[in-house]
Order: sequence, then structure tokens, then C-alpha cells
Amino acid sequence: MGQQNLTVLPEFILLGVTSHPELQGPLFGVFLIIYMVTMVGNLGLIILTKVDSHLHTPMYFFIRHLAFIDLGNSTVICPKMLVNFVVDQNTISYYACAMQMAFFIIFIISEIFMLSAMAYDRYVAICNPLLYNIIMSQRACLVLMGVPYLYSIFQSLMFTTKIFTLTFCGPNIISHFYCDEVALLPMLCSNAKEIEMLAITFSAFNLISSLLVVLVSYILILMAIFQMNTAAVRKKAFSTCSSHLTVVAVFYGSLLFMYLQPKSGHSVDTDKIASVFYTLVVPMLNPLIYSLRNKEVKNAFHRVFKNICNIYI
Repeated sequence: MGQQNLTVLPEFILLGVTSHPELQGPLFGVFLIIYMVTMVGNLGLIILTKVDSHLHTPMYFFIRHLAFIDLGNSTVICPKMLVNFVVDQNTISYYACAMQMAFFIIFIISEIFMLSAMAYDRYVAICNPLLYNIIMSQRACLVLMGVPYLYSIFQSLMFTTKIFTLTFCGPNIISHFYCDEVALLPMLCSNAKEIEMLAITFSAFNLISSLLVVLVSYILILMAIFQMNTAAVRKKAFSTCSSHLTVVAVFYGSLLFMYLQPKSGHSVDTDKIASVFYTLVVPMLNPLIYSLRNKEVKNAFHRVFKNICNIYI
């Protein structure tokens, strides 16, 4: 009967980012700033790419959805994390934990495949510029955007229902700062190995397939750039994909750092650092990379700002 009573735990205890009480205050400040910059940057990019007609292109269509995903990813984790810095015990209810895990899986998988779709978009723009508007039609963009969302929702429902319909045993302590499937598996009474194998298989497929699309796209892009006649043309072509390349390097770098660590060097702390990076730091950096390194975004911002000033002055 004892185990049956634990099937639906009233709450879980999250160990958080650090166990050092003296770091709670400074870390609260750091993560609050990160979240505020993430909110302003991604919301700004969503609004800008929606209201400025010059940015109604396939590239900015994907950038808008990436900003939405980054905003979602950060919002699923950061507010609860900030609350846990200022309360005595970092608890999360059973159903809130299930919801957090479900939405985290949706946003992280969507981001992986959205970056692949964006790599394909850059490949078409540089390697087939004359056919770009035909290949990257509105329908093609909707498919490239819709499939990652549907696939991530399927995977999220599968893992969330598999884990949260099973019995939990032992202490209800999650050695992480959010509800992650890997952190929850050791707490299951049965079927943990089966779900772990499923998680490894899907994670490997997601990472390898999306990375393969990115690598093949950029190999073909580089080959096309090197065949261009002048240095000025090459520079202009490369500048159109430099922002995306930076985002890809930062995001996949942090994911690969976590997944490719040897078992001996694998620790909870290094996992937490990698998780902080791709769940909170990357969503903050993406809009900055796309706006600070992009003349079109800067010009669009100036146009929108000027129009607002003309309306109210």
C-alpha cells in the first residue's frame, strides 16, 4: 500500500542550481537579468518581424518562430527557478512538474529542428537564389515550421504520460533546477530502463538528424561561396548566414558538451551548467545575435521607432 500512496506525490523537491546559501541572492539577480533580457529581446524580435513589411521573408518567419520557442523555453523554467531562490524549500507540485517537463520537451525539440529548417533556408538562399521564392513558398515554410512542432508535441506527450502514469518510489528529491526526464527516472519503481533507452534513442535521433541537416547545408553553402567570383560577393553571401551559424555553434556546442561527456567525467554539476546554458543563456543570446549582427533588423527597428515617433509627436 505504501508504494501505491506514492503514485501521485503531492510535490517534488528541486535541489536547484546550487546548495550554497550565500550564492542564492547573487544568482537570483543574475538569472532575473537574464530572464528580463530574454523577454525584451525575443518579444521585440517577434513584434519587429511581424509589423515591419521588409522582414516578411522566409528567413525572418523562422527567426520569429525561434524567438517564440526561446521565449517559451525560458518562461517554462526561469520564473519557477527565481521563486525557488527566495523560498526556504524549493518545491514543485506533482502536476506542475509534469507540465514543466512536457513544455520543456516541446520547446527544446522544436528549437533543434527549427535551427535545421533555418539552415536549409540559408542553403536555398545562397545555392539557388533565383528559385528561392518558389522553393521557400509560404506552404513550404509552414510545413518546415509545423512538422517540428507536431513532432515535439508527440514526443512530449509520449514521455510525460509514460513517466507520470508510473509509480514513484523513494525520496521525492530531484537533483536539478527543473523537472527533467533524466532526473525523474531514478525515482521510478519500474520501467525506468525501458524509458531511459527510449530517451537515449530519441535524443540521439534528434541530435544526429538535425545536426546532419545543418552540416550538409553548410558544406554546400561553403562550396557555393568559394565558387563565387569576387571577395565582396563572397563576404555578402557569408554575412547572410553568419548570425545563424553563430546561434547553431552556441546551441549545439552546449548540447554536445552534455551528451558527449565520458561517464567518468559526467557529474550533476556539469549537467546543470550545460542545462543553464541551453535553457536560459542561449534564449537570451539568440535575439542579441540576430539584432546586433544584422543590418536589416537594425534598419527595421529604426523604421518602426521613427513611425511610432511620428504618430505620437
